Amino acid sequence: MIGTRIALTAAASLLAAAAAIAQQPAPGAAENGPEMVAIRAASARYVDVALAQADGYIPDPTGACVTAAMTGHPSTDGEMGLHWFRPDLLGITRTQPRVDGNDATIDWEHPDVLVYEPHADGTLKLVAAEFLVFQAAWDAAHPEGPPTIGDVPFTLMADDPATEIDEAHQFEPHYELHVWTERPNPRGMFAEFNPDVHCPAPAVEQAAAPQGR
Repeated sequence: MIGTRIALTAAASLLAAAAAIAQQPAPGAAENGPEMVAIRAASARYVDVALAQADGYIPDPTGACVTAAMTGHPSTDGEMGLHWFRPDLLGITRTQPRVDGNDATIDWEHPDVLVYEPHADGTLKLVAAEFLVFQAAWDAAHPEGPPTIGDVPFTLMADDPATEIDEAHQFEPHYELHVWTERPNPRGMFAEFNPDVHCPAPAVEQAAAPQGR
C-alpha cells in the first residue's frame, strides 16, 4: 500500500510538472505570437519613408543615428539607426530639453517609431518597428509592471546624469521594444541593437530621399 501511494504521488507530481511546463511560453513564442502578424503588416507599409512621413512620422529632432556605444553599451552589440516617430501616438508634450509624452497604450497595428538605416547616398532603408511609452505615463496607468510582448518585457531606457553619454538619446525615461521585421538580427528579434545595421560616417541628413525594400 505504501509503495502504491508513493507511486501515485510521484505520478501526480510528474503530471503537475508537465502541466506547468505546458503553460510556460515556448522559447521564441513571442516571435510567432498574434502580435507579430499586426506588427509585420504595419512595418511593411513604411518601407518607403515618404509614406511614413505622409502618415505623420517625423525624424528624431536630435538627428542621431543611434549606436550601442552612444548609449553606454559595447560597440559590438551593433546599432539601431535613425528614428522617425509619430507625436500623436506618443502623446508628445515637449521635445526640449528632452522628448516627453503622456500616452500609456501599446497598439501593435501602429508602431510609435520606425527605424531606418541611412546610406551614404542619402537613402533610408527600413530595418525595424519600435514601440515606446514613457515610463511615468505607463507606470501611472499600469502599476503591474512594464509592457511586454508575450513573455518578453520592454527595455527601460533612462539617462544616467553621472555619465557623459546619454543612455536615453534625448528622451525622458521610457520603455521601448525594437522589432527587427525588415532586417534579420543575429541577436534576436527583440534585441535593442543589431550588429547588421550600420550608421555611415559622416552622418547623413535625416531628411533623406526615400528608398524601398
